[in-house]
Amino acid sequence: MQIKKLILKNFRNYEDETFCFNENLNVLFGKNAQGKTNCAEAVFYLCTGTSPRCRREKQLIRHGCSSAEISAVAEGVYGALEISATITESGREVRVNGNKITRNADILGNIFSVFFSPHELRLIQDGPDERRRFLNISVSQLSKPYYIALSRYNKILEQRNNLLKNKDVAMVYDTLPVWDEQLCRYAAAVAYKRAEFITKLSPVAESIHAELTDGAEKLVVKPEKNYKGSETELAEKLFNELSANYERDIRLGFTSSGPHRDDLDIIINGTDAKTFASQGQTRTAALSIKLAEVEIFKQTSGEYPVLILDDVMSELDLPRRKRLVGRTQGLQTILTCTHAERVLYGKEVNKILISGGRIKRGT
Repeated sequence: MQIKKLILKNFRNYEDETFCFNENLNVLFGKNAQGKTNCAEAVFYLCTGTSPRCRREKQLIRHGCSSAEISAVAEGVYGALEISATITESGREVRVNGNKITRNADILGNIFSVFFSPHELRLIQDGPDERRRFLNISVSQLSKPYYIALSRYNKILEQRNNLLKNKDVAMVYDTLPVWDEQLCRYAAAVAYKRAEFITKLSPVAESIHAELTDGAEKLVVKPEKNYKGSETELAEKLFNELSANYERDIRLGFTSSGPHRDDLDIIINGTDAKTFASQGQTRTAALSIKLAEVEIFKQTSGEYPVLILDDVMSELDLPRRKRLVGRTQGLQTILTCTHAERVLYGKEVNKILISGGRIKRGT
C-alpha cells in the first residue's frame, strides 16, 4: 500500500496543504520547526490511529481552531483506498472509503506504516513499557485479533488490580479464579502472537544490523520470557502462574506477572544494549529493528508498509546514511531532514520543501 495524496487541514501548524507522494523516496526538507515532522506524524496517525509523539489527540489541532482534518488517498494490491480522520477536542471520527469506523481495531490494517525517529532510541534506552509499545503497535497492525485480545486483556487486568486492593481478603481469594480464567484466555493470545512476531523479527534484525555496521557488530533480539506451546497450553501455564502469586499480588495490590510485564532482551556483541550500548550503537540497533519490522510486514501481508524516517540522517555518519538509503529501494519512504542533498546520492527523489507549515512550490 502506498499513499498517493495526503491532505492536512488545521493539523498542527498546517492550515490547508496537499502533499503528493511518489512510490519511492519522498524527502521533506527545510529548517527546523517548520512542520516536516508534523506531516510524518499525520501519515502514521492515519495508519495506526495513534500519534508517535503525543497521547492527547487535541494536541493535534492547530492553535485557535476547533478541529483538524487528515485525509489520504492510497493504492495497493487490492485497489484504491481513502481514509480520513476528523479530530475535535471531544473525540474523533474516522472514515474508510466513506464508511464510518466505530472500532479502533478497524483503523488498523488499512495502510501499514513503520515510524522511526531519534525518539525511537527509547526502544532500547527506556524501560520495558517502550518495548511492549513497539510490539503492540507492530503486531496490532498485522493482526486485528491481537489488538482485540490486548484491549480485553487490559480491561480485565484493570478490574483484577482493583479487586486486589479490596480489604476483604477472603472475598479476593474466592473471586480471583473467576477473573483469571478470562484474563488468561486473552493473555495467551497476546503472548502467542508476540512470540510469533519476535521469532520472525530477530534473524532479520540481526542481518540488517550486520549490513549497517559492515559486519562489525552482532545484534540479538529475543524475548526475556519464552512462551512455548499452543494458546490453550499458554493459558493454562499463565493461570497456574497467577494462582501461585496470589499472596504476593494481594500484598502488592497489583498483578505482578503476565504479558503486561514482559520485556525484550537486546544484545550487541554479547552485551546488554539497554545498559552498556553507546549512543551510536543504540541508534543503529534501534534502526535495525525498525527496518526488520518493515520486512516482517512484507512477509506477513504481501505488501511493504510506508516507511517514515523522521530526522534520522543527522544522527548517522555518511556510510550508514548511504546504506540506509539503499535499504529504501522498492518501498515508499517519507524522509524528513534539514538538507535534501544529504540523502540524494544521485537518486531520483520527490523533494518537498516545507517552510512555516506550507509547501514551497517550484523547488
